[in-house]
Amino acid sequence: MTGKAGGARGKPARFASLWLTVLSLTAFALLVALGVWQIERRAWKLALIDRVEQRIHAPAQPIPSPAAWPTVSTANDEYRHVSISGRFLHDRETLVQAVTEEGPGYWVLTPLRRDDGTLVLINRGFVPSERRDASARQDGNPDGRVEITGLLRMTEPKGGFLRNNVPQHNRWYSRDVAAIAAARGLHDFAPFFVDADAGSQSGSGPIGGLTVVRFPNNHLIYALTWFALAFMLAGRLFVTFGGGLFRRKRFVHEPTGGPHASARRTGSDAGTIVEQT
Repeated sequence: MTGKAGGARGKPARFASLWLTVLSLTAFALLVALGVWQIERRAWKLALIDRVEQRIHAPAQPIPSPAAWPTVSTANDEYRHVSISGRFLHDRETLVQAVTEEGPGYWVLTPLRRDDGTLVLINRGFVPSERRDASARQDGNPDGRVEITGLLRMTEPKGGFLRNNVPQHNRWYSRDVAAIAAARGLHDFAPFFVDADAGSQSGSGPIGGLTVVRFPNNHLIYALTWFALAFMLAGRLFVTFGGGLFRRKRFVHEPTGGPHASARRTGSDAGTIVEQT
């Protein structure tokens, strides 16, 4: 009876041990896969950074033609160094709240009308709060034809972090091209805007060339973290299961007698129990 009861109690324990092993091996495989994925993401991010650096420092090229505007994308065009010419519509400028290395203030976004009649929003640069009024920077608002170089940027819809644009109250926290165009009654406008270079401004105009190009690249740290967790889990599995196997092997080969051992035999012809003392 005792043997049967012990065997019945051992079955749930073996079942639980089996499931623990399966879950541990699954977790180990998942951790390794996450580490490999982060290594692949790191390679992709480094390629992206290299590609953007090449675009930024390349000679300025004319912006895409209106026929190509629907195909302009972040992957293929953002931060491309471009050139554009036309006349500013200063009476339709928009101020977007900004915090830069110059301090808090506003980006000045002004429509530029090109010779074909199409419009492109130009982020002319930064002005501090005390110069937000256009009358405080009249000599920096050219009336004639201008040539602008800068970086092509994709629209920033809806608003900034935790703050939505409020067009009806003229409060802007992101450079949402479509919303700004609608609020200013603009038509035939490009779906992107251009961050003007520093040399594109004059007089008391906005400070250009403050575009921050920064891509967080912590993928190597993440990969090492996942691999370290996988290594610790593997170590724990070895201690739990490998150590148990080692102890069982020692028990099998453990000598049952010796010069200082004595034995007392009990039982019948069916079996013998040896007790070491």
